[in-house]
Amino acid sequence: MEFDEAELKEIAAEFAKDTIEQDSNLKDIESGPSKAASTKAFSTTPTLLVNPKQRGNPVLKSITLVAWEYDDIVPDYQMGAQICALFLSLRYHNLNPDYIHERLKLLKNFYKLRILLVQVDIKEPHHALKNLTRICILANMTLILAWSPDEAGKILETYKIYENKPPDNVMGKSESSPYLKVIQALSSIKPVNKTDAINLLTRFKTLEGIIKATEFQLSECPGFGTRKAKKLHKVLRENFCT
Repeated sequence: MEFDEAELKEIAAEFAKDTIEQDSNLKDIESGPSKAASTKAFSTTPTLLVNPKQRGNPVLKSITLVAWEYDDIVPDYQMGAQICALFLSLRYHNLNPDYIHERLKLLKNFYKLRILLVQVDIKEPHHALKNLTRICILANMTLILAWSPDEAGKILETYKIYENKPPDNVMGKSESSPYLKVIQALSSIKPVNKTDAINLLTRFKTLEGIIKATEFQLSECPGFGTRKAKKLHKVLRENFCT
């Protein structure tokens, strides 16, 4: 999501204005973890830990490449000894705007990498996302967006897979093969990511096959839903101007 200069100045002004009134909440956040929670936060497990309150969340159905289990943790998901995530649906956030504040108070200063994983499931998300961006700045959170439960699950799964990987496994490489060029081109189309691009090539074999695919065929590809398929289908059929 991009903000213009005026919006960034507005966020900065709001941040400065609310620093004093947020101070008491931040003190609660920084007061330190309890002994039990601290032990859990710094422990390493081979599985992705899930808060029992997430039981029934469709996100869990998409976590298939790593093992996961329910555990008594403060966040919704723990992907590593110092990596956690809170999950938030924008639809739920609009109905319960105080929910995320209460969760952050409980999270305090646990974990080094703290992710707010937001599922975009409303038609006009911009105002809510602007507010959540501000909250993430104040609470030292990283905001990540998902457009479906499947995509959210794959994001959590990927963090767990790369928990102990060296940086060169995560950093992009300057490759020049046609295959990688197609992946790069497809992943430049929002909201298609590199995993989506790989799934598209796996399913349709060639770029030509992807371009000729119907909107319905695209929606059946792993990680795609109706909305993402519609956007990709539209982009692939736009006229190019020189």
